[in-house]
Amino acid sequence: MAFALRKRGPSTFERAADGSMTLIEHIRELRNRLFRASLAILIGFGFGIWLATPVRKLLSEPYCSLPQARMVDGRCSFVQLGPADLFLLNLKIGLWVGLIIAAPVWLYQLWAFIAPGLHRHERRYAYVFTALAAPLFAAGAVLAFFVTTKGLEFLLNISGDDIATTLEVTRYISFVTNLILLFGVAFEFPLVVLMLNFVGLASAKRLLGWWRIAVFVFFAFSAVVTPTPDPFGMTALAICLCALYFAAVGVAFLNDRRRGRGKELYSDLADDEVSPLDLTPEPVEAGHRVDGVAPVDAPEPVAPPAPIERRYDDMT
Repeated sequence: MAFALRKRGPSTFERAADGSMTLIEHIRELRNRLFRASLAILIGFGFGIWLATPVRKLLSEPYCSLPQARMVDGRCSFVQLGPADLFLLNLKIGLWVGLIIAAPVWLYQLWAFIAPGLHRHERRYAYVFTALAAPLFAAGAVLAFFVTTKGLEFLLNISGDDIATTLEVTRYISFVTNLILLFGVAFEFPLVVLMLNFVGLASAKRLLGWWRIAVFVFFAFSAVVTPTPDPFGMTALAICLCALYFAAVGVAFLNDRRRGRGKELYSDLADDEVSPLDLTPEPVEAGHRVDGVAPVDAPEPVAPPAPIERRYDDMT
């Protein structure tokens, strides 16, 4: 018994890549992907609400680990100014945790919609940058958590024994989360440096020549964005950014060597330097003798066309 095989047509990715999809189909695809991403975020938000209290206690650990934060009975307590502050704070934490849990889904939906418009090498670079972005952001978050502990210890030691310090829970959690987000985004700067090199806008030699400006910018940026006035947090962030910058420059040198940059013709000349010209005259030799052209034969006569009734048969 013979079975007819159903021919499988091109996939949605292939149709979007070759431009055969209509505008309505693109809008319908965007709607479907937004729905899937929203559903994943909603499910992640449910898990985030369940994990809101443990996450809040984890974020409170830098403050609660200090002896100044302990009360007489040894407990660590915060102040709640409004009756609904803690409830709204748990919703906010649940949303952040839900976005993190659902990140593989909504990031994939975003990538699946953008990727057909990219070239193959651009998609390969995007894979590498995405694989590096997550660990760098996590490293920045860990550093922010460590800086928060040292910064709070410095700030609480300034106040004397006659002052009792109790932090408001909403402002404290916002302070910690903003610091984690800021440090995580700052740690993504080496990816910007690598992108400039990979697309050919800046060579590794030029990036290395900017190291003085980069170090100054890193320390100035760290002094502005670090919320605590102690020099520890600023120095830690600036040193980490400098180390990541020089590591990115090292990768840029390897990329330039792989692509053979710097070995092009006149690559050792500056942009405003005149290229050397060879002005030595070359002797002009005498031309060869040109023989005469033989006459062209007369064309053969062309036969007249057959009558029209003889050119076609009964079928044509």
